[in-house]
Formats: sequence, structure tokens, C-alpha cells
Amino acid sequence: MPSRSLRVAVIGAGAAGLVAARELRREGHAPVVFERTDGVGGTWVYEADADASASPEPLVTQRRSNLDASLRTNLPRECMGFLDFPFVAGPDGDTRRFPGHAEVLRYLQSFARRFDLDGLVRLETEVVRVSRETSGTSWRVRYSRKASGSEKRETDEEVFDAVVICNGHYSQPHFADVAGVDAWPGKQLHSTSYRVPEPFHGQVRPSFRVFLVVVVIGCGPSGTDISRDIAGVAKEVHLASRWSLSATSEKLPGHANMWLHSEIDRAQEDGSVVFHDGSRVKADVIMHCTGWSLFHCSSCRATGWPAFCRGDSSSHLRMRWCET
Repeated sequence: MPSRSLRVAVIGAGAAGLVAARELRREGHAPVVFERTDGVGGTWVYEADADASASPEPLVTQRRSNLDASLRTNLPRECMGFLDFPFVAGPDGDTRRFPGHAEVLRYLQSFARRFDLDGLVRLETEVVRVSRETSGTSWRVRYSRKASGSEKRETDEEVFDAVVICNGHYSQPHFADVAGVDAWPGKQLHSTSYRVPEPFHGQVRPSFRVFLVVVVIGCGPSGTDISRDIAGVAKEVHLASRWSLSATSEKLPGHANMWLHSEIDRAQEDGSVVFHDGSRVKADVIMHCTGWSLFHCSSCRATGWPAFCRGDSSSHLRMRWCET
């Protein structure tokens, strides 16, 4: 047991927040988990109503999730569970070794129930500011929540001995810098807005314009998965990869309407997208599957204790408070 029990604020009730709360309580501390949405699970909660108007602006999305409907894990379930709570398939669940996103959410919800964590979580409560007290020994957390019996939000503050930030960093989409794209007449989307392929087929939903030719930037897991998904309904899908040789322009085996290219050189006013090898296509959509900008807790403001991060954009575990 610790020399004294600390009251700890945990921001976020996804996988990191839930296990942090469990371990803190095991060590004799008193965690309080703040979750701005209406349930645990973090990024693994699927939201069907994605914002299809996402644009390359430096805005932080307010959706909890960035999942597409067909997403499955790219790691086997044996690698995704906590050591003392294996990620096993339930009798009514997804029994595949690489399950869909709903199975991961089920696992996290089961984890919260198994270790009695739901009572520690304050749902629909968003942390809006974290500041260090002048004493230097505690933190003031300001949060907003719905007022009882009203849609209005009320703000309150509490003091904690420590704060654990578990809000992830998949909130601020990163868009590729494409020369000439401002004058290009097509539509740009980020993978965060992608849910299902049907909008890319002109006859499925009359409210959507006819998307026939799609250029996907990025050849990582999202880029390859979404390209294959869209290829089932779009006329052509062109995958632009910075890892391809500059002379690359070839049809992908197994797909009659998919091509692999080098990076995009520029976009033009006539609707053309030109690749580094000089090949070009007239595209209706550019889909940015280009990852995320490192996003730390924007509510953290502390005089003399700035948020500091080092390393690449995936090194969120290296983020910490440090003196200047």
C-alpha cells in the first residue's frame, strides 16, 4: 500500500483509462475517470454518422471514434488483451482471430464490468482545463457536464493529487500537402470520415454526387483497407504511396479497377491528379489516409509546467510535464 492514498483524475475511459484506473485502485489510490461521451470504450465505439464534409483544416474532431464499418483488428486477439484478462471469444461474439471493432468494444466493456470500474467513470463529463495549483502539490481540474434535467451544461472544479491523461491522439487528422489542391475542383476527405463505401457509388444514395474515380493517399492499414472497400463500388481507385518508386504506375493484382502509384506531384484545376512519374487521372475524390497529428490534452494549461513531447508523432507515451 502507498504511504498515502492519492486522489487521481484519469481523463478518458478507453483502454488506457480503464486499465489506469484499475491499477491505481489496486495500489490503494482513489481514481476518478472523466469521459466526455456516454459510454466506455474510447475509439472502439462505432459512430455511423460520420461528418462527410471533413476538410483539411487544423481542427480537432469532436467524434469519439474514427472506425469504418468493416474495420477488423490488424493484430490477433491474443496480442490485444490485458495479461490477466485474456481477449477470448464469447459464445455470442465474433470468434475470428482478427475480430471486428464491435468485439473489441465488447471486450473493453467486459473488462470494466469484471473489475467494477463503471462506478469510477463520470460519463458525459468533459475536462476543459487542467492547471497546477500554486502550492505545486496538486492539480485543479475544471470540467463541464449536462445539468440535471436539462440540455444545458454546467461547469465545476475539483482538486486532485495527480492527473493521468488517457485521451489518445487520434483526434486531429493530418492532411497531405498537395501542390495545387486549393484550385482542384474535387472533394477531399480524411479517413476519419469514412464509414461505408456506398456513397462512392452514384446509384445507392441519390443525395450523393456520383463519385467515380477516387485517389487514396497513403498505403498504410487505413489506405489499403479503404481502397479495397471502395473498389467494390467506384469506377477506379488509385492508391498513391510515398514508399513506391517514382516511376510506379501499375494495376494491382486481383483488382480490375485498382492502381498503385508513386506520390502525388500536384493537383490541377481541370480535375487531374498528377503523380511523380508523370501519369495522371481525372479524379472526383482525394481520400487522405495520412494518419494524425500528435494531439495532446488541449485542456492542460499550467503556468511554468508546459506540455512537452519529443520523438515522432506516434510517441504519445513520451509526453510528460517538465519544468522550463
